[in-house]
Amino acid sequence: MARKKHQAYTEEFRREAVDRAAKEGQTTASVARDLGVSAQQIYNWRRQFTRLSDKQFNTVTGVDYSKQESAELRKLKRRNAELEKELAFVKKAAAYFANQQE
Repeated sequence: MARKKHQAYTEEFRREAVDRAAKEGQTTASVARDLGVSAQQIYNWRRQFTRLSDKQFNTVTGVDYSKQESAELRKLKRRNAELEKELAFVKKAAAYFANQQE
C-alpha cells in the first residue's frame, strides 16, 4: 500500500484556519471543508499553537521561538550566571579588604 504524502501548509495558512474556526458562527468542520483539510488537522494546529510542541511555529503573537533565538537566549543566560558569580566574588573580596583596613 502506497503511503499518502502530506502537503506542507504555511504557518500563515494554519493560523488563518485556526482563527476562522474560532470565530463565532463558524464550526471547525465547516472551515475544514471550505479549506479542503480535515477538521482533526485544524484541532491539531490549534493544539500546536497553544503548546508550541516541537516548535513547529516560529513566532506566536510576536515572540520568536526559532532555534537561533533559543540558542542566543541560552548563551545569554550562561553569561548572566558567570557575571553573577564574578559579582559575588568581588563583593566578598571588597568586604574582606574593608575588614583588613579597619
